[in-house]
Amino acid sequence: MAAVAMRLPVARKAVAPSGSRGEEKHLVAPGDTITTDTGYMRGHGTYVDEEKLIASVAGAVERVNKLVCVKALKTRYNGEVGDIVVGRITEVQQKRWKVETNSRLDSVLLLSSMNLPGGELRRRSAEDELAMRDYLQEGDLISAEVQSVFSDGAVSLHTRSLKYGKLGQGVLVQVSPSLVKRQKTHFHDLPCGASVILGNNGFIWIYPTTEQKDEEAGGFTTNLEPVPLSDREVISRLRNCIVALATQKMMLFDTSILYCYEASLSHQIKDILKPEVMEEIVLETRQRLLDLEG
Repeated sequence: MAAVAMRLPVARKAVAPSGSRGEEKHLVAPGDTITTDTGYMRGHGTYVDEEKLIASVAGAVERVNKLVCVKALKTRYNGEVGDIVVGRITEVQQKRWKVETNSRLDSVLLLSSMNLPGGELRRRSAEDELAMRDYLQEGDLISAEVQSVFSDGAVSLHTRSLKYGKLGQGVLVQVSPSLVKRQKTHFHDLPCGASVILGNNGFIWIYPTTEQKDEEAGGFTTNLEPVPLSDREVISRLRNCIVALATQKMMLFDTSILYCYEASLSHQIKDILKPEVMEEIVLETRQRLLDLEG
């Protein structure tokens, strides 16, 4: 007979309210009136009807002086200059690569916007153009920075720093871009033995932490040596923790991921995605974050 897993209901723990969180977010649904004051300017996600400012998408209201806009809770990625993104090469074209970045349109990585192997600085020649597929080919994952945004919303990328470039062995997790918290750095070496790249576009890359940074290759060599079992288990646990946080609509940043990882250590990796275990570890993570805020 096959084994049957039985799960019994348990009482839900109450989360203590935070005293120092400031004002709560003003959430609206499509058709909700944001304000009747005519002094406000209309921003993204809003429209004016009968001198009332009304939401056209579901999300959180953001005010900058007199400008009111609604940031959608579930949306495709809208690029901003300076964002860190993780993307997948979909096409090799003349002097450029097309990159899938969870946006409405494919992003563009120009041949002139990347480091050459070895980091040498010179004009790109016809030989470089012919060797483009040797650098990056269809299916390769890269980390890059948004250099500019075109008028139609398409994004232009660059990988001119040695911390960007081709990604090697690891796991890709896709979440909603609205769940990734904007920070000064999106490259984190976690103390549990793995590293994460939190792409602003909702693509999160988890990979084993390397002992020495390989800066001579200019971001083109990938380490294909077998990853030890202990590192693979850490990466799998981190992946399940990120999926659990995203399912419970928690913001993703280095502290929340680390707290969730520590809360999950009492469970097996495969059990983390069970609904009651997921709720338990996310509640513990949320409580620790509230305690951290004071």
